[in-house]
Amino acid sequence: MEAEKWGRRIRAFRKLKGYTQESFAKHLGVSVSVIGEVERGNKVPSKQLVEEMAELLGISVEELAPKDG
Repeated sequence: MEAEKWGRRIRAFRKLKGYTQESFAKHLGVSVSVIGEVERGNKVPSKQLVEEMAELLGISVEELAPKDG
């Protein structure tokens, strides 16, 4: 499922960069529940949120996006 792939990658990069869900959400201006829903694969992040996450993490959208296959 596409949402699960996004969630796993976002969680991995967030942890790698040392953010908690709370601090990540605060920097992005969204609620912790939004980050939790995305990371659990219950919600696919919007294009704008993906762009903001990538910028905050210091990576490109292409690096954050799930790989096909």
